[in-house]
Amino acid sequence: MLGDDRFLQLALINGLGIAGIVVWHLQGISRPTGRLMVQMLFFIGMSLVFYVGHIAPYQSDSIYTQGFAALVSKSARILWWTHLAWTIIGVIHIYVRLNRKPREAHLIQDMAIAVIYLGVALSVVGFVFEVPIGTLVTTSGVVAIILGLALQNTLGDVFSGIALTLGRAYAIGDWVQLSDGTEGRVTETNWRSTNLLTAAHDVVVLPNSVLARQGVTNRSRPDETHQIALSVRVAATQRPRRVEEIMWSVLQASSRIVKNPPPVVVLKTIDAIAIEVELHFRVDSLAIGTLAKNEIVDLLYDKCRTSGLPLAFPAESLVFLPTFGTAGLSSDEQLPDAAAKV
Repeated sequence: MLGDDRFLQLALINGLGIAGIVVWHLQGISRPTGRLMVQMLFFIGMSLVFYVGHIAPYQSDSIYTQGFAALVSKSARILWWTHLAWTIIGVIHIYVRLNRKPREAHLIQDMAIAVIYLGVALSVVGFVFEVPIGTLVTTSGVVAIILGLALQNTLGDVFSGIALTLGRAYAIGDWVQLSDGTEGRVTETNWRSTNLLTAAHDVVVLPNSVLARQGVTNRSRPDETHQIALSVRVAATQRPRRVEEIMWSVLQASSRIVKNPPPVVVLKTIDAIAIEVELHFRVDSLAIGTLAKNEIVDLLYDKCRTSGLPLAFPAESLVFLPTFGTAGLSSDEQLPDAAAKV
């Protein structure tokens, strides 16, 4: 009689496990919360039947060792371990969704899911089928070493991707620049590589191991604003203070730059011919950096013309002549002492 009750309990566990799988699939992938609830309810039901029947799912059956009853006993334990894995994985998915983790967190999810499945598989092999885990792990370790040597580059990309994800150097949508000059917006990260969409609308696929060895500048943090520096040389015909006022009015007239924090005018150098000025201003994003720079150049041209402030020749276009070269020229023919234009 006791054996019949135990068999019915094992059959009930099998029924609950199969029903849970069917209902889980009927929920669909669009209802992750519903799927988790189904997994938890059926797992709790199976666990209660194990508990009431004083049956340990983590031990092999000592009563039913052969025949159809043994098959029912083993399948009940396999289904329990499977539902345990699915319940834990469902909790992880819901946690990530509720906390609005970035899309690259799927690397950590995949890693955790792989560990869970591996642990459940070893548990089933050891507890249900009574296979020595130590021997299996030793054999698996030898195989893992062989695979590791064969897949060295691929594994390097995988672990580099995990390190980059944990370090959170960038996220999906960030604009990054590498030390080799490559720059673009991060569109996708996976186990092996990271994809960048460049300004030329090309997709650059970078292996994670290559990316981990380079310096990465994230231009989207702490925000999307970006500073641009523009140098200009004006003739030294007016006082530096007046030059600064003219440059400041140019920046104030621009409609494409950010006014907070305010732009800055830097008077870098001055000589007998020109004053070199550097304009520092911010834009909302790199996407409008070129447009903003073009607008500033156009405003500079107009403002310098209306203010009587001529632009100076570049320093490299000036040739300095020795003073003795003008000894034989008349006063009208002599060149300026400072420089002569090429």
